[in-house]
This record gives sequence, C-alpha cells and structure tokens, in this order.
Amino acid sequence: QVQLVESGGGLVQAGGSLRLSCAASGRTFSSYNMGWFRQAPGKEREFVAAISWSGGSTYYTDSVKGRFTISRDNAKNTVYLQVNSLKPEDTAVYYCAAKDRFSSGPYYSSPYNYWGQGTQVTVSS
Repeated sequence: QVQLVESGGGLVQAGGSLRLSCAASGRTFSSYNMGWFRQAPGKEREFVAAISWSGGSTYYTDSVKGRFTISRDNAKNTVYLQVNSLKPEDTAVYYCAAKDRFSSGPYYSSPYNYWGQGTQVTVSS
C-alpha cells in the first residue's frame, strides 16, 4: 500500500500560480503511476493530469493543457502539479492518486487505487 499527503494549495488571484505536492510513503513509489484529480463544489471529481511510473509520459485533460505541468521525483517519493495562469473555474479540492504500474489499461486511466485527502485551491477573480 501507499499513503499520499497533498500540500501546497491556497488562495490565489486569477492569473497566479501554485505548486501542489503529493508525498508518498509505504510501498516503493516507482511502483505507481500517479494522477491528479479535482472536485469543485457541487460537481463530480474530474481527472486533471497523470504521469507514468518512470516520469517518461504525461497526460492532461484538455482544459489544463499548456497551464498545468505534472512531474515526479522518485528519489523524493513526490509528485508535483505546477498550476499556472489560474482561473476561477480551477477552484476545487485537488487530490493525488496512485495506480499500480502493473494494473490493466493505460497509465492515465481509472481506476486509481489510493487517494490522498486533498488540498484546497481557491482562485479569486
């Protein structure tokens, strides 16, 4: 198993930036493909970005392409989400999640097996 703890959220003005972090503990971090999801008030949780276990491949939902960047440091057991050019509609709780690298389907596809508790990102207009 792996435990995930997000940090780095906060209140930022539109156009601003944040760097979200997700620290993992437990089983070897490189055993997992990693993803970021978000859930806005009154909406379903949605996929944001994913990165393969090696960091060699990344995948983004269309609405964040060119603004968000996912990366990972396997030596630090941490995955990051750099969020730039933030918009009010990016306001949500952001969650990181882990998917076993040997599970079926592409590295960016559901289901993810482990989830963090989330970090709040609020973008003011």
